[in-house]
Amino acid sequence: MSSARKRYRVRHSGPLRGTIRVPGDKSIGHRSLIFGALGRGVSRITGLSEGLDNAATREAFRSMGVAIETTEDTTTVHGVGLRGLRMPTDVIDCGNSGTTMRLLAGLLSGQRFGTRMVGDESLTRRPMGRVIKPLRARGAHIAGTAGDKPDELYPPISIAPLIEGEALKGIEYSMPIASAQVKSALLLSGLYASGPTAIEEPVLSRDHTERMMLALGVPLQTAGASVVLDPNLEWARGWQPFEWHVPGDPSSAAFPLIAAAMVPGSQVSVQDVCVNPTRTGLFDWLRLLSANVSHRPTGHGAGDEPMAEITVAHGTIRGSVAGGELIVRMIDEIPVVCALAAVSKGRTEIRDAAELRVKESDRIATMAQVLGAFGVPCEELPDGLIITGSAPLRGAHIESRGDHRIAMSATLLGLLAEGESVIDGAESVETSFPGFAALMRSLGASITEETR
Repeated sequence: MSSARKRYRVRHSGPLRGTIRVPGDKSIGHRSLIFGALGRGVSRITGLSEGLDNAATREAFRSMGVAIETTEDTTTVHGVGLRGLRMPTDVIDCGNSGTTMRLLAGLLSGQRFGTRMVGDESLTRRPMGRVIKPLRARGAHIAGTAGDKPDELYPPISIAPLIEGEALKGIEYSMPIASAQVKSALLLSGLYASGPTAIEEPVLSRDHTERMMLALGVPLQTAGASVVLDPNLEWARGWQPFEWHVPGDPSSAAFPLIAAAMVPGSQVSVQDVCVNPTRTGLFDWLRLLSANVSHRPTGHGAGDEPMAEITVAHGTIRGSVAGGELIVRMIDEIPVVCALAAVSKGRTEIRDAAELRVKESDRIATMAQVLGAFGVPCEELPDGLIITGSAPLRGAHIESRGDHRIAMSATLLGLLAEGESVIDGAESVETSFPGFAALMRSLGASITEETR
């Protein structure tokens, strides 16, 4: 993360209007880099986010001998094949990116060289036992670090090499919590295993890894929330290079689109957004609330991901209950859902979202504090929040706690608050949405940036 501290000053804004693009989807970007690095030849990726998270994955592969060139609109990856990675000369610094660390934990568990992965202060507090334990169960020599909870493991992560003749074992794993990162780590490690990798989730989490593997000819079978990778089936044990476009990140698109839903007189369209069904929980929820949402298909991107232009216009939103399977499909968007709930009619309940407590910050506790600072009645639950909307918003001074989604959600609340709102720690936004403030200004938002 950038060392320079940033602050947003936000004032009450008029209607937001325009058609824009947002950065490429981080999840798809991480995986495109991984599969490009492991391919046999030169792959080209367009639309990759310039955010710090995808940069962490790119630099990790550079440190392992993968040549990667970047221009304004194209990332060129010189793939080295499944067995072509080299031992890095130093630790792999994952920065703030939990996805980088968890996915690489799976991939590097199958290598014949050792690695150590570190992260920034925020990432060092995020639990890693959920990925370390099943990797150990299949024979990986992987260790985490003790931390606050005696039964949990945290970064840094150390991985010892598999010796000659040793291989990861097949595994059947029933995941206690749906997690695309854990699932992807196990599938990536499964490319190096001696037997099948069979995974069952409580509900289907985002399936970008599965889509890419299928597109590249990996012997994978999917059925609902189950997936099986059997490396012993006949296949090329590798794949040819590709040219992929990374669709716009729906989690980033959520901020200008929800701002349009919140601010009277607004209408905003975002082009070429990923509309993979595992990622559209927020938009589906808005439709259930009869919000003014429409989408126009615009083709397919990396790994056959569907894309669309999504348009949201302001309208009256009434409070509702969000929980269960819907939460899995919009877990990253819950902070901005809280911002929308603050100006909705009546009460909004968010349940089954305990996963938010182990993100970049404890997003349940932090959003409860943010809402309270803006004058929004709010009750914190173990697994969510109860928010009573429609009270007048007052300007607030917010500390993002190093969490990009908290910073952006607080910014949206500031667009409707009386007086000036100050958002400290806005440099965190660079991890996922570089240029966020400038893009919002292009739509008519009153946001200024200060560097301290």
